[in-house]
Amino acid sequence: MRAKGLILILLIVAVGLGVLRYRQEDSPSPSEETTKEVVDMKLVSSAFEEGQAIPAQYTCDGDNVSPPLTVSEVSEQAKSLAMIVDDPDAPAGDWVHWLWWNASGATAEIAENATPSGAMVGKNDFGANGYGGPCPPSGTHRYQFKLFALDAALDLPETSGKAGLLSAMEGHILEQVMLTGTYSR
Repeated sequence: MRAKGLILILLIVAVGLGVLRYRQEDSPSPSEETTKEVVDMKLVSSAFEEGQAIPAQYTCDGDNVSPPLTVSEVSEQAKSLAMIVDDPDAPAGDWVHWLWWNASGATAEIAENATPSGAMVGKNDFGANGYGGPCPPSGTHRYQFKLFALDAALDLPETSGKAGLLSAMEGHILEQVMLTGTYSR
């Protein structure tokens, strides 16, 4: 009787494993299910290269204007773009220099000292709605220009800061890219 019970249990386990294996072979892996066509969105500046020094004219020691930026290979599904420029090396922690959202997903060029047409500009950590250039107290700091392609326009007031923007973007980010420059004083 025990042998029959043991054989029955082994048979049930074998059938169960066979069914599980069959289902795994026929269904796509999680990465196949969630992978969309990969588009490598690009963000570059004619003013500085990735990881290189940002020229003084784009800092508090110069004209304090935003650098020119070129955006390319944005997902066709992008309804809008958003940007956060911050300094992760600031003494008090992350310092926001510029943020905007709701630029057209078709934006290709962002001119020097300009915000993309139609974009809403939020409050930076200088307390202003606009660009505040690199201005580290001392040493070399990194400045991260983070561009986000979104599947929707965002409903945010211009009084919003980085936390509000990040919260509003949650679940809407199609892709993102980062350009990093440095500045020393």
